[in-house]
Amino acid sequence: MQINLQSWKTQPLIAGQRGHLFPWVPVFLSMGIGLYFALRFEPNIAHYGLLVLVTVGLFLTASTIRENFAPFLLAFALVFSGVLLAGARSHAVSEPVLTFRYYGPIQGRVIKIDRSASEATRLTLDRVILDNLSPERTPSKVRVSLHGDQGFIALDLGLTVILSGHLSPPSGAVEPGGFNFRKMAWFQGLGAVGYTRSPVLALTAAHHGKAGLLINRFRRKISTAVQAAIPGEEGTFAAAILTGDRSDMSRATLQNLRNSNLAHLLAISGLHMGMLTGFVFAAVRIIFAFFPSVSMRVPVKKVAALVALTFGAGYLAMSGGNVATIRAFIMVSVMLSAILLNRRALTLRAVAIAAIIILVLQPESLTGPGFQMSFAATAALVAVFGALRDLPSLPIPKFLRGALAVVLSSFIAGLATAPIAAVHFNQIAQYGLIANVITVPLMGVLVMPAAVVAVLLVPFGLQGVALEVMRWGIWWILEVAERVSHLEGALRLVVTPDPIVLPLLALGGVILIIWRGYGRLLGVPLLIGGFAIWSQTTRPDILISDTGTLVGVMTPQGRALSKAKGAGFVADSWLENDGDGSAQLVASERGKFERGKGTVSTQFDGYSILQLSGKKANELLEAACQTHDLVVTNVKSEPLEGCMLIDPITLRKTGSIAVYQTPSGLKMITAHQLEGQRLWSPVEKKKRRSFRKSDANNSSKITQKTQ
Repeated sequence: MQINLQSWKTQPLIAGQRGHLFPWVPVFLSMGIGLYFALRFEPNIAHYGLLVLVTVGLFLTASTIRENFAPFLLAFALVFSGVLLAGARSHAVSEPVLTFRYYGPIQGRVIKIDRSASEATRLTLDRVILDNLSPERTPSKVRVSLHGDQGFIALDLGLTVILSGHLSPPSGAVEPGGFNFRKMAWFQGLGAVGYTRSPVLALTAAHHGKAGLLINRFRRKISTAVQAAIPGEEGTFAAAILTGDRSDMSRATLQNLRNSNLAHLLAISGLHMGMLTGFVFAAVRIIFAFFPSVSMRVPVKKVAALVALTFGAGYLAMSGGNVATIRAFIMVSVMLSAILLNRRALTLRAVAIAAIIILVLQPESLTGPGFQMSFAATAALVAVFGALRDLPSLPIPKFLRGALAVVLSSFIAGLATAPIAAVHFNQIAQYGLIANVITVPLMGVLVMPAAVVAVLLVPFGLQGVALEVMRWGIWWILEVAERVSHLEGALRLVVTPDPIVLPLLALGGVILIIWRGYGRLLGVPLLIGGFAIWSQTTRPDILISDTGTLVGVMTPQGRALSKAKGAGFVADSWLENDGDGSAQLVASERGKFERGKGTVSTQFDGYSILQLSGKKANELLEAACQTHDLVVTNVKSEPLEGCMLIDPITLRKTGSIAVYQTPSGLKMITAHQLEGQRLWSPVEKKKRRSFRKSDANNSSKITQKTQ
């Protein structure tokens, strides 16, 4: 057998991708945005100035060189543009952040009412006034959870309230490299969070302070009206998908939806926006079909696209305009605009345009699960169905095609989003495909159409008929969620992977979807490498919270916690990251913790660990340092020789702490080491060393103990 080498056709790498490079634009923008958030320092004006010059130079150079080399320069220019976008956005949303613990009177206007994880009513306030704090230092927004006896006033959006409560700066990462609420709060403009046990009182009626809140007040009224018309959990579900209000939904229902992989039905995102606009688009075309004389003169398809776009904009406003809904509306708008311009609606180019718009407007959304999951699912669906469209049609009966399309789309979307959901939520719903197949079609053909009809029937007072139809569809969804979530093995818990895993998986998936030709197979080793690294992930042997109130030690039975209650958010986060579904109470009973009054002690691989709390902590400290290697206290203390002391002074500089066992001893990693000094990080007036001299000496002693 002879091989004719002259018959081989070789093309430059980029030439083979000609006409398909545009979908790479949001990919490289994302790389730059991700690079900005991964930095451990905050760029200054000189850095940004140099970056602007380099970026402009790359764009200009790319326009003058050979076509096959220009894309490489444009790729670097887009990466640098992503850094600039993220930096500009971070500075643009800058608001004062509380730098100390505050207790006293709090005055503000209610702009949001929801519930915390503990089911407590929670108020977000703007126009905040705090006692003895200048306006320049007062946060523009604060969030307060309501405890104790409440109900003395009817809470309403726009109401100006006054109360006495505790406020603190948003907390940092629950563990080094873990979820950082402080960064999320920065982009939400949230400068302090806290709670009150005193009654909340009305200072000014809502109608005197409703400017800018008309839509939110309208949403609140719709939510109340829907729940009055549809009682029970069905009503709270209906309110959630219509207005985004989940405040009245029980934790049990939410957990059932999460365990069955149906929680996405609650989020007003691409699924809901697509179903609603798709129904309106089809309904308008059907109505025109009854009037042939009109439809012959009017571009029916474009008219239907305009009407659907109008309904989508109304749905966006009614749902509160959160990030997920804005993202969904942009994607739908791009696709409907393609119809108006006589272009194919569902293409990777359309998905890329939507991604670019969102990344430019809200670059911080890149790091959230909503952005990642919605675009992963959409891109995968467009790519797979686009490939199937080019294949010869299969001999499948028409009545089966719809059902197969639903099964296939659910499988593809689930496969594309499962790794992302597992990274962010530490769980895989193993029967999620089954649950989606038997509920999503009903959502599209019954629930969302009934919602549209109900809105149209409101002027005639007949919306109750459509809402009743909607109720039966929702009942079925909730019933499926409950049954599936209680099946044996319905939920598989997974450990949080190393930070490199998700970028590897994302890049591998992007190459498989966007690249043309056999080169897309390069995505396979990236995916394999990502999962291989994930399988080798190790969790910290010891975790210390940033307040010193909770310590977690890894045992053969799982992580043992020093407290059975208190610091619940941190405790739940640690256990979730371990891939452990146990409750905090169960975790506190593991290991060999010895508990006394204000003391909790345990042993780890020959090291003695003691946690001190309460008023007498300092009195016990000197004796404790003589008998323990590591002492953690939530009370400010003076440094002592003989032990490693971690107190609030240390934790203020280090943040939460993770300790790993290594052949050379215990290795300590702090949250601030991984995060660095960023805009959303606390800035102290007085410079403090991360560990005092005696702490450093004692730390080295611990390290040398195993050598």
